[in-house]
Amino acid sequence: MSDLLAQFAATSRWELFGAAVGLAYLLLAVRRNLLCWLCAFVSTAVYLVIFAKASLYMQSVLQVFYLVMAVVGFVEWRRGRSDQGEVLIREWTWRHHLLAAVLVVIATLVNGWLLAKTDAAAPYVDSFVTWGSVVTTWMVARRVIENWLYWIVVDGVAAWLYFSQGLLWTTVLFIIYLGIVIRGYFAWRRELLVQRAAESTVPVHHVAS
Repeated sequence: MSDLLAQFAATSRWELFGAAVGLAYLLLAVRRNLLCWLCAFVSTAVYLVIFAKASLYMQSVLQVFYLVMAVVGFVEWRRGRSDQGEVLIREWTWRHHLLAAVLVVIATLVNGWLLAKTDAAAPYVDSFVTWGSVVTTWMVARRVIENWLYWIVVDGVAAWLYFSQGLLWTTVLFIIYLGIVIRGYFAWRRELLVQRAAESTVPVHHVAS
């Protein structure tokens, strides 16, 4: 326990800051607040440097993608709102999920094999977290409700990866994430039911023939 506390004490203040802003991002995303994307941009910029120093190369590349998606997500959420200003939610079909799973598996195996030839830490796990996060972040930006279910798997694996590399505050952050993403799914599910109810009450105007 004393060794663990010592590791926490030695943790970079920048990592703690990045973790805190990342937590703010997720809490705002649950509430479908556009400010979540600003928090995502700031947190991502911090972690870009942190992961590069930890030799988690794919995680570093992932942060560049996150920077772009922070902008894309803000634009998409702002565009995809109801007349009342609420961000509208979507669902994917099973075909979308099957395609996503196949792409993540293939990308993980190829990327992990390439990284294994370098000094990268945990090449296959790093690759899975990266490509799983790519797909899931795209789902968040596109307002797809199942993103929360994907995050349960990705964040769980990511927590182990970061712990194995001594990124303790980031590990704590991702453990907290696991609880928040479950809450996020049920919160979005309730809002989706409200959204469907509102859509069903919209009168249909028939054009006279």
